[in-house]
Amino acid sequence: MELTAEQEAVREVVREFAREEIRPTALEADRNQEFPEAVWDGLADLDLTGLTVPEEYGGYDADPVTAAIVNEEVAYGMLSVATALSVHSLATSCLAEFGSDAQQERWLPEMAEGRPVGAFALSEPHAGSNPAEMSTEARREGDEYVINGEKQWITNGERAGVYVLFAKTDRDDPSTVTQFLVPGDVDGLTVGEKEDKLGLRASDTTSLTFDDVRIPAENRLTEEGKGLSAAFHILTGGRIAIAAQSVGLAQCALDEAMAYSQERDQFGGPISDIQTIRHKLAEMATRIRAARLLTRDAARKRAAGSAALEASMAKYFASEAAMFVTNEAVQIHGGYGYVTEGEVERLYRDAKITEIYEGTTEIQKTVIARELLE
Repeated sequence: MELTAEQEAVREVVREFAREEIRPTALEADRNQEFPEAVWDGLADLDLTGLTVPEEYGGYDADPVTAAIVNEEVAYGMLSVATALSVHSLATSCLAEFGSDAQQERWLPEMAEGRPVGAFALSEPHAGSNPAEMSTEARREGDEYVINGEKQWITNGERAGVYVLFAKTDRDDPSTVTQFLVPGDVDGLTVGEKEDKLGLRASDTTSLTFDDVRIPAENRLTEEGKGLSAAFHILTGGRIAIAAQSVGLAQCALDEAMAYSQERDQFGGPISDIQTIRHKLAEMATRIRAARLLTRDAARKRAAGSAALEASMAKYFASEAAMFVTNEAVQIHGGYGYVTEGEVERLYRDAKITEIYEGTTEIQKTVIARELLE
């Protein structure tokens, strides 16, 4: 699928930034479990923190294909950074699509500039794949909503200055899920300790606890009961972003494997001369290309309207491809692929999360089957 001249130009700029500015920080950030804030500021300088912010509020307002390209290239540098950016973009998308003029004017210009960082608070300890079972409640009291409950697996949880929160207005009624905007400095909001994760270690993932948090009624983003449909609509774009990130991560692993195979001598020559290794590289490259095409097709469908089927297909296939490719990259590196000084060990650990967040592989298959049969 051909890109426009503008999309090609964006890809080159972001690709250079990812290779020159993001990737050199990846090993240390992973080891120290610290997000590279200087990299975030660099993304802001490139207008990428305003990726889904309308131009009238100082944003880039990228079309879905361009957004997918950005996610792929940033993930080539480091998945933790790409994940933080895509979640920030989910938050700005919610504001852009559902926020009032006053809400948009208050938050979007600053978020386009990178601060405050946005977060998307949907999952709960006992309601991950089925958000309709959430127990967080935002009960109306006069001109305010009083929020009580807990969220979990919140990307940018510690860094965020504003949270897009999903809560029921009646805890016992699944049809009352509603979307709210919660500033990070409100009384009664506690951010938990960062999770110690297998991969994605530079990304801060936390819990959020709401204890009688009061927000004004005008902080509601959707009508009462319209929050779940809003979440699913936004998550279609999120799944395309994760698919694109999976492609970028896999491409990085393939590039590492190809370079190593040409440098590593065994049996009288580089291991890239061995048919087994050549076949591995061929399959890795083919799966990446297929995943990229699926992702860009989903992005084009998203630009034209509904893309629930295509987004789930892309996310399912691309995340599985990322796991396959990074596993093979480790195998090609042999013992060097198993130690933490190299790139592919980190890529292998990072790849696993792509099969889990924004809807597990099993959820994607459920969505695909539902779309096919209905």
